[in-house]
Amino acid sequence: MLRLLVLLTGAAITVNLADGVSNARDKDELFVSTALTEKNSFTAGIEGPACDAAGNLYVVNLMKEGDIAKITPTGKTEVFVTLSAKSVGNGIVFDHAGTMFVADYVGHNVLKIDPKTKAVTVFAHEPTMNQPNDLAIALDGTLYASDPSWSKGTGQVWRIGTDGKVTKVASDMGTTNGIDVSPDGKTLYVNESVQKNIWAFPIKADGTLGEKRLLKKFDDFGFDGMRCDVDGNLYIARYGKGTVVKLSPEGKVLKEIDVLGKTPSNICFGGPDGRTAYVTEVEHRRVVQFRVDRPGLAWERWQKKE
Repeated sequence: MLRLLVLLTGAAITVNLADGVSNARDKDELFVSTALTEKNSFTAGIEGPACDAAGNLYVVNLMKEGDIAKITPTGKTEVFVTLSAKSVGNGIVFDHAGTMFVADYVGHNVLKIDPKTKAVTVFAHEPTMNQPNDLAIALDGTLYASDPSWSKGTGQVWRIGTDGKVTKVASDMGTTNGIDVSPDGKTLYVNESVQKNIWAFPIKADGTLGEKRLLKKFDDFGFDGMRCDVDGNLYIARYGKGTVVKLSPEGKVLKEIDVLGKTPSNICFGGPDGRTAYVTEVEHRRVVQFRVDRPGLAWERWQKKE
């Protein structure tokens, strides 16, 4: 009916109606980035990000380093909680109960935040960490933390049990950064920002890691955060290139998405169907978003939570 009206009316109306159709269509166009928040709406430490069961997005360092922002799906932004003066957040994950875990790279902690009371406690502390950077969570609630030393160009990986016990599970690596667990829970993916490698570790029954294998090496630009979709594809922020690359579980580049700024720092999935990717972007200090073809893994786990 709309197309018929366009044909029967004048050119000016044709343009307006066509624009309306285009906008409606573009709203769900895949792999096309749009801004969710305004330019310079965050500090240069914009990172995180993670979505709760209701689809709200949480991102660190809004008004100042050390706070955590809550952003609704429509882009309304407010300070959710402010950490202590000795803590600054980086990566965020949620468990099935809705508890938030935050990598506190200044305090060498993993913090635990109650979603209802907003009480912040130290869940795990390890003074020999360089700086817990990004977090991944396994099906049983076990956490894994990347731990780069930027000055030395080295890194390691830590396992944090559900009891808060911290164990080093990988050492002698490059600058470990983005990290996530595969949908079947059998593989831990870790990237090295400076060395441009993406590694796959088998996860043993006790949560320790087996021998790593090289999934993919890139020749240019660095990496930052990464997350899996339900099919096990990895979406990886390419810091400096201004894109997010979609990589298959076999290490094949499937797609590269422009994110409207040179320095994407991290990514997560949310929205009503889990098919909205949210990217923290440092150059313009804002959050951008794009639609994807398959839901994010973390979103799917929210749907299955007891």
